[in-house]
Amino acid sequence: MAVPGNALSNNGTRVQGGVQLDAARLFLADLWWRATHTPQALYALGGLAALAGVIFVLSHVLGGRIFPNVWALGVDLSGMTVEEATQRLDTLWQRSLRISLTDEDRSWTVSPADLGLSFDSRATAEAARGAGMSGIPFGTGIVPYVSLGDELAAQTYLLDLSLQANVAPFNAGYRWVGEELETVAAREGKTMDVAATLSDLMNAAQTVVQTRQLDLVMLPVAPSLENADRYLEAARDLTSQTFQLVGYDPFVDQEIAWSTDRDTFTSWIEAGPDGLDLRADTFRPFLDAQARTLNDTADGLRFIEPTDVMEKLHGAIRAGVASTTVRIRYRSTSYEVVSGDTGNRIARKTGIPFFLIQQANPNLDFETTTLYVGDTIQLPSRDLVLPIDPVPGKRIVVNLNTQSLVAYENGAEVFNWPISSGLPNAPTSPGIFQILTHNDVASGSSYTLCGDRGCGQWQMYWFMGIYEVIPGLMNGFHGAVLLPGGQYLGGGNVGQPYTFGCVMSRDDQAQQLYEWAAEGTVVEIISNEFQPQSDLGRAAAELTGGI
Repeated sequence: MAVPGNALSNNGTRVQGGVQLDAARLFLADLWWRATHTPQALYALGGLAALAGVIFVLSHVLGGRIFPNVWALGVDLSGMTVEEATQRLDTLWQRSLRISLTDEDRSWTVSPADLGLSFDSRATAEAARGAGMSGIPFGTGIVPYVSLGDELAAQTYLLDLSLQANVAPFNAGYRWVGEELETVAAREGKTMDVAATLSDLMNAAQTVVQTRQLDLVMLPVAPSLENADRYLEAARDLTSQTFQLVGYDPFVDQEIAWSTDRDTFTSWIEAGPDGLDLRADTFRPFLDAQARTLNDTADGLRFIEPTDVMEKLHGAIRAGVASTTVRIRYRSTSYEVVSGDTGNRIARKTGIPFFLIQQANPNLDFETTTLYVGDTIQLPSRDLVLPIDPVPGKRIVVNLNTQSLVAYENGAEVFNWPISSGLPNAPTSPGIFQILTHNDVASGSSYTLCGDRGCGQWQMYWFMGIYEVIPGLMNGFHGAVLLPGGQYLGGGNVGQPYTFGCVMSRDDQAQQLYEWAAEGTVVEIISNEFQPQSDLGRAAAELTGGI
């Protein structure tokens, strides 16, 4: 059994462990005393230390390595060659270094390249190598060789960011508390001073990179009106009404109504210098949500123009009215060619004048190019043929197949009579159009009236333009047509194609239509090529004998 404090030797004899340890300590203490009290020994120790220092320095100098405790961009470059340090700094700059653009408690993260900053990693690494032993023992930081190399890129980025960073002022508004309407205090907004922020970046690019932060320069924006008391009564009258926004699609004659509750409507109202106004940023999410309901399919053809909505709602609020009607619009689309299609046939099938289709396909010559099944052509927006706001409640339907016209007001039939449309060599275009012009007397001509003495002209009474055949040449409604020889087109009769593309009514009936149909009244011209688009179009087709 072993005795504490002793150990067994390899041959089994017992050794006094404690005695040996004490002897070793005495030997070392004696050695240290002699070394520190003997000049020769001191010189030897100093020489060894100096030699070690020289070896340390020479190893870094001859090896081209950076001395310990030298940092750049938060990276310890100790022991690296200039090439290694350059590569390490490049990797940091390109992959992971990010800068926070801050405004109080808000921040946006951006790469140095997006801010137009340039970095000379080689020069920075060489500066670290040139720092020598200045980092011993407390460390030294190398100022990175950073500059604003692309001022335009920085300016563009900051301008784009300002759209997010700017905070609109909150004008004084209102809210309902129970059945009492109260005012809501205004709040100051702020806007980015892009020029000042860019100047700070340019002048302190190195600091920005070292701290990884650039403080945005924001300027205060005062609200238009801080006290809403003066319009309190008007606001109470307005917000007590039921809000309704109506979207109208003139092509299919469809109305879609959207409404909201009183509190939400009130949150959209603000007090401006000249009266009540729409708080657009608060209203916009509601508008976007309703716009997403317009399309049953993924094509997303129908949309509402926000600017149009804002303008109309602004006008309604100023007038003290809580409702308005806005137009549903159409995006451009594409068409896939089927068997038998030509440019003109596609125009008649889609209701878009041929010259507009030509303009939408500038690289396609319809006169010389053969269309093949499966080809795709571009169709412009249908809105091009309805350039002005539609007249509410009025619609004219022309049935080319039965040579008849029916006019409606608020869904009720107003007129119903026979007409004459264009001859086969100058057909009337089917589609959805609108009354664009009024002329008591208009003139026209045709190559069929041309002779040795030039081309004669006819006179049309009660002319209303509805669509352009080509730019500057308009087809429309009219009454009797007096030809150059003194006779009337078609002998003054209607009921079968006689015209050069217009829709002719008996003269007295044309005058009635002229006086009834204001500019903007929608005209739906249907045929076997272009089916009725609206309920009234279908009703007129059935009433006049089908298509």
